[in-house]
Amino acid sequence: MADEKLKEMAREIRRHVIRMTGEAGSGHPGGSLSMAELLAALYFGGVLRHDPSNPSWRDRDRLILSKGHGCPALYAALAEAGYISRDVLPTFRKIGSPLQGHPDRRFLPVLEASTGSLGQGLSIGIGMALAARLDDRPYRTFVILGDGEIDEGQIWEAAAFASFHKLGNLVAIVDCNKIQLDGFVKEILDMDPLADKWRAFGWETREIDGHDYGQILGAMTNPAPQGKPLAIIAHTIKGKGVSFMENNPEFHGVAPTADEVVKALAELA
Repeated sequence: MADEKLKEMAREIRRHVIRMTGEAGSGHPGGSLSMAELLAALYFGGVLRHDPSNPSWRDRDRLILSKGHGCPALYAALAEAGYISRDVLPTFRKIGSPLQGHPDRRFLPVLEASTGSLGQGLSIGIGMALAARLDDRPYRTFVILGDGEIDEGQIWEAAAFASFHKLGNLVAIVDCNKIQLDGFVKEILDMDPLADKWRAFGWETREIDGHDYGQILGAMTNPAPQGKPLAIIAHTIKGKGVSFMENNPEFHGVAPTADEVVKALAELA
């Protein structure tokens, strides 16, 4: 898909996020909006090996959304890719909906894992990467992490494990939007120099603009040196695309009001 179509796909993902969280009156719009380009590149930029007509395909690439609160963007991407109906998106966070407030595979079997207990997704991805090696299968496993999430110690235990076991089929993507639940990451637990930390743990590490498709696709599609897991530090803007949400900690976990939905959709038109 050409860059212009990818850009429009990211806008469409963002429009879905605004509508879904606005309709639900709850959810996490900021960190969903920040990763729209990352998801567009994965599903529509030729990065993921996947087939919506065969979601259980054994050799599909796996995608784990470790920062599970960003699931509105993932649900939107799954709908646009044909895994679920767009008609189900307005049921987000409603009783009986398959679209739970955090990804739950019991309700939505096309998900690879139930996530949202932060810090655990990379370990889940390691299990899948190890399974691919043991079964001699070609698929890769991608894990999307939050930069606030990686305050969790289990992330670094997993990072050490992955490089020690030479999991070259594992990719960690850090949505580095600089804001977490209570405020700015640098004021809560500053992880900089972040790229140096991943390199010190033995990962091939690339820093990119997480809204630039040339950089995103270049980082995701160029193989790491053999036997090295790949970490992509994607610098993004929390609330990207909606001016009053951008770099605004308030919209980490607060849904837009009805008036704000109208304003946000006008900006995303």
